[in-house]
Formats: sequence, C-alpha cells, structure tokens
Amino acid sequence: MIKSIHDKLLTSAKEAKNLYYRLILLVGPPESGKTTVLNTVAEELGKDIININLELSERLLEMTSSKRTLKVSGMFNEIFRNDKQIVILDSIEILFDVELKQDPLSLLQKSSRNRTIIASWSGKIKNKKLIYAGPGHPEYRTYDTNDILIVTMDKNNH
Repeated sequence: MIKSIHDKLLTSAKEAKNLYYRLILLVGPPESGKTTVLNTVAEELGKDIININLELSERLLEMTSSKRTLKVSGMFNEIFRNDKQIVILDSIEILFDVELKQDPLSLLQKSSRNRTIIASWSGKIKNKKLIYAGPGHPEYRTYDTNDILIVTMDKNNH
C-alpha cells in the first residue's frame, strides 16, 4: 500500500506543476502511516521533511498571542522560503490552533503558488469534503475538495 501511495504522490507532484495551486495533501487519520510515506517520497526527491509544529512553535514561542496571529503567515512562509521547487510538510496541526486565527488550507494554498507543497493532513474525506477534527471540536474544519490534489491513505484512493 505504501508503494502505491508513494507513486500517487509522485504522479501528483508532476501534475501540480501546471496548476494554480501546487498543493498536494496526503490525507489520513493519525497513525495511518503518512509520515512513513512522506519519508520515502522525500528520500527519493532528495528533500527534507519539514515539521511545521516544531519550526513554527519555535518561532512563535516568545511572542504575545496577538502578535502570533499577525506574524504566523509570514513565519510559515519563511520556514521554506529558499526552496522554490518541492517542499514536504508534516505535522501541520499547529496551523489549526484556534488562537492563531488562521485558515490552514488557504495558508497552504497561498504558499503553493510558487512551489509544489506536499503536506500531510490528519483527517478524512467524506462526501467530497476534506475534514479536520470532528464536529464540536474547536479545531473542526471542512472544505470542498474541488481544486485540491488529494492522495488518501486508504485503499480506495481518490
């Protein structure tokens, strides 16, 4: 299964080069093997995986919460500003922190205008909706799947 998902990610990366948003989401529940797949893709492409939770939290640590909200978008882009080709992101949960007041998908899409981004997304696809967290959870989000390249961790890959 990992090999076929790996191949779908690489094929999607080629397809993304011609799109407005060059974003590919690897979607699956926590502990579904997304990081393992990203590691194999990163190794093949000669890229490092960027842990967004770690990189962004280090940059935001000393700021007040109001300043964090204002600075998070710029700091997010600063993390991989020198890579103009392909960026692989894992552990993006910090983007959903309600105190940061961000739209994670929009942030990823805007950042994918000048480079291909492959990012893990802990969630699921249901009824053509991309879902993060569950109803009632403060970080719950749903998005239409239109115009998003998605590779899922399940056998019925979209």
